[in-house]
Amino acid sequence: MKNKLLVFLIAAVALLILPLLAQHVGNFWVRMLDFALLYVLLALGLNIVVGYAGLLDLGYVAFYAVGAYMFGLMASPHLSENFAAIKAIFPNGLHTPIWLVIPLGAALAGLAGVTLGAPTLKLRGDYLAIVTLGFGEIVRVFMNNLDRPVNITNGPKGLIQIDSMKFFGIDLGKNGDLFGMEISSVTKYYYLFLALVVISVVICYRLEQSRIGRAWMAIREDEIAAKAMGINTRNLKLLAFGMGATFGGVSGVMFATFQGFVSPESFSLQESVMIVAMVVLGAVLLAALPEALRWVAGELDLQRLTDGRIDAAILRQLMIALAMIAIMLTRPRGLWPSPEHGKAAPQPLAKPAVSPAPAAR
Repeated sequence: MKNKLLVFLIAAVALLILPLLAQHVGNFWVRMLDFALLYVLLALGLNIVVGYAGLLDLGYVAFYAVGAYMFGLMASPHLSENFAAIKAIFPNGLHTPIWLVIPLGAALAGLAGVTLGAPTLKLRGDYLAIVTLGFGEIVRVFMNNLDRPVNITNGPKGLIQIDSMKFFGIDLGKNGDLFGMEISSVTKYYYLFLALVVISVVICYRLEQSRIGRAWMAIREDEIAAKAMGINTRNLKLLAFGMGATFGGVSGVMFATFQGFVSPESFSLQESVMIVAMVVLGAVLLAALPEALRWVAGELDLQRLTDGRIDAAILRQLMIALAMIAIMLTRPRGLWPSPEHGKAAPQPLAKPAVSPAPAAR
């Protein structure tokens, strides 16, 4: 117990000082850490659906998009510029306070999750994956085309001039200082994202240990047996979709305020597949690896070395594929698998009884 506490303390101190050290090398590395934490938050939410309840959801990026666009519309001048009625009430633009936007983003994404889950209750496996994949693409296409006849999302141009986060008068979008040390904007966002990840880990752990979590796992292992034991599989599936989607909505809000810009390109099918892979292979690895390879490829100048045959994007995809294959071969249950419950421990093979030799006559 003491060893575990010591490890947690060392990890906590390391996570707190990591961005302060990284910003001296360059804000690029802190920004990479920020995106890694965002993807950890997304993977935690998807793990409720895929890991706990066993529902393969390939359209999870749709909830990410819902949260991002909701914040983009409510914290930017876009609606005031395109709707006269809103401009008459908010002449300086619609700048909703963060205390309202975060719960609203979670609630809206949760509602979208229940909306997706309701018609898919009888689907399993590949069929469920196909339907959820289509849902994610439908949301992206809607965001891409809702610029006419009424301009709601600004289409492929995206939403710009999105407000930064402000807590107790502290603007996370501007640099500051702490005890004479300059704290960059991306470092401030790092601590916000880290706090959200810690809260989410605690919530997920409590859910896993609760009766609801055990019921989800029963559905994952054998839905028919779970239903026979009196578990309301319909309501629990909807709850899994809704709970997982709320994490995606909050992540989308954080993404929009961090970037200051959102567009449909950020919520493609590849992004959704990557989030599913992060649940098994590790969010930090798959989130940080592409950004690190982007920097490495830029330093090596691959375009010049290979006469334009290999660019940074191809190298990143190749390295991600190799990393995924290596992890799946060496750690098939994931980098940090959860313990298996309910399975009997393997018993040693019983030695065959040796019959006594017949007595000599």
